[in-house]
Amino acid sequence: MILRPLFGCLLLATISAWAQTPDTAPTTPITKGQSIFPCHHSLFNGIQGNLAEVAKAGGYPDQVFVGESAIGGSKAIQHWNVPDATNQAKAALIGGKLDVMILTVLYLPDDGVENFAKLGFEHNPNVRILVMEPWLPWDVYNPNTYVADYKPIPGEPPFMPKPAKVDHNAATAAGLWKMHAYFFQAWNDKIEAINKELGRQVVFAEPVGHAEIALREKIIEGQAPGIKTQEELFADELGHPQAPLLALETYVHYAVIYRKSPIGLPIPSALSGIPMDQRGPLNLLLQQLAWDAVIHHPLSGVRVP
Repeated sequence: MILRPLFGCLLLATISAWAQTPDTAPTTPITKGQSIFPCHHSLFNGIQGNLAEVAKAGGYPDQVFVGESAIGGSKAIQHWNVPDATNQAKAALIGGKLDVMILTVLYLPDDGVENFAKLGFEHNPNVRILVMEPWLPWDVYNPNTYVADYKPIPGEPPFMPKPAKVDHNAATAAGLWKMHAYFFQAWNDKIEAINKELGRQVVFAEPVGHAEIALREKIIEGQAPGIKTQEELFADELGHPQAPLLALETYVHYAVIYRKSPIGLPIPSALSGIPMDQRGPLNLLLQQLAWDAVIHHPLSGVRVP
């Protein structure tokens, strides 16, 4: 598959920065099931069960989720700020045996990722901190509004206000890439800075949002079997994922965690609602889009010869 030109421009500087490091060498798949602890918001909900199924199909029946920290609409720092006495995420890292911590994020970088990375690296130099770079809620992004002007309404999630009208079907591929460019680059810069400070790549990117945009482009082009409109990917205007998008997200996590292509894995139960004659072609497309996003992201830790 061809990398989108705008995405390529977005990553050019980052690729150059890592081009001469050992982390960009071809990588081999992880050979054993990983112990995983996610600190997440609701765009990750449902992934644990999906990933367990996909990992087993991929040859990792020994994968285990050792716990989770779930906070709706959260930034990474909110999971870090849970009191130490009850902070299971910190305890998992301090134990020194955790393989992977997944951190879901929102908008501009915060210090939570850096704090978790330093703590994990201190107790296990081989720990991997994965930053899930998601799609943007409500198909909107205005960092100036988020930083300077927005005052959360009581009971509303702590991020930008919902626009007056949300129409997922009105989005274009070019518009989505442009909208996400600053968000993706801000997190890439943050990840690079943390790894540079630690002297090795401890923090990795999971390009979930990149794969989501690529899928929406296929839908716009009429090339997504079983899916006719972009809004079919979402359960609501905010953008909580429906089954096909959950499956795509799961494949991105699988590819980064195990440094292994999901292409060829059996149809997951998450796609049982898709018409039977469309499940196989859609599953293959989701696998291809996930793998394409992962191998083309310079901070995923996954390289192919």
